[in-house]
Amino acid sequence: MQLQNGRVAMIGAGLMGHGLALVHAAGGCSVKITDLSAEKLASGMGLIESALGTMVEADALAADEVPAILGRITPVASLAETVADADLIVEAVVENAEVKRQVFTEIDAAAPSDAVVASNTSHLDVFPLIPDARQRRCLITHWYTPPYIIDLVDLAPGPQTEPEVMSAAQALYDGMGKKPVRFEKFIPGYVANRLQAAMGLEITLLLDEGWASAEAIDDSIKYGLALRMALMGALMKADFTGLDMMRRAMANGMYTPPVPTGRSATLEGLIAEGKQGVMNGGGYFDYGDMRPEDLFRNRDIGLLKLKATVDQVETEVPLKP
Repeated sequence: MQLQNGRVAMIGAGLMGHGLALVHAAGGCSVKITDLSAEKLASGMGLIESALGTMVEADALAADEVPAILGRITPVASLAETVADADLIVEAVVENAEVKRQVFTEIDAAAPSDAVVASNTSHLDVFPLIPDARQRRCLITHWYTPPYIIDLVDLAPGPQTEPEVMSAAQALYDGMGKKPVRFEKFIPGYVANRLQAAMGLEITLLLDEGWASAEAIDDSIKYGLALRMALMGALMKADFTGLDMMRRAMANGMYTPPVPTGRSATLEGLIAEGKQGVMNGGGYFDYGDMRPEDLFRNRDIGLLKLKATVDQVETEVPLKP
């Protein structure tokens, strides 16, 4: 089985869907993309064009490559037409079990019998939602936003997924220069999201108890944790610190993980004030009059420049043989 340069059907043109359409088109695939309305589909195409412009601006993509990438993406009004001749179908709709179940039912009715069906789910076990006839050729391909910059993709099989399906997906994304992490089975949150969830519990405690400000927390991450982890990860960093020190820290028992409560007074207060993030002009931080599109552009340019630097450093000063 081979998926390289194949026909991809993208279900959903929102925050993740538009980015995944771009990823696959840039990787040489022919992509059809759909959403519930013409407005959402047009918005997704606009986001794709904007992201391409940002990549050119950051010297991550040559300007003369853009027309070919856009030429491989076709917006389509109906799901049935989108999946009709697909080799790979990627579901990137809202994290709602019943919505996903309906989408998989529609896919089953219209897609070729040998098409591979992939879900971008973060936490849902989607395999019970997928029709029996599709179980052998389905998997999870979970990405991180923005997926055209962040290379990590989690691959997880269902109980009946054929090994060749996992191998074909890994080969596809390896060929695009991505970093697939292959799991033996679905684990809610995979690795990165589980680590983020654990960090989120501590961050919530620090904020709600008034022990640290948003600025102090983010400065501690950016200037303390992130710089070293970008080069070494967590376990290699422990090797450089010394495993004996890690053992002593564990034995001291000075740290007790927060108990999950399911809510945060700080978070609830911000939402009650209408502050839900950059799309609303503010969240934990105030973004003033900056437009969301400008904030996303600046984020993407910063990430692209940082990624290029990390790639260069890893090449010039390798830490493993």
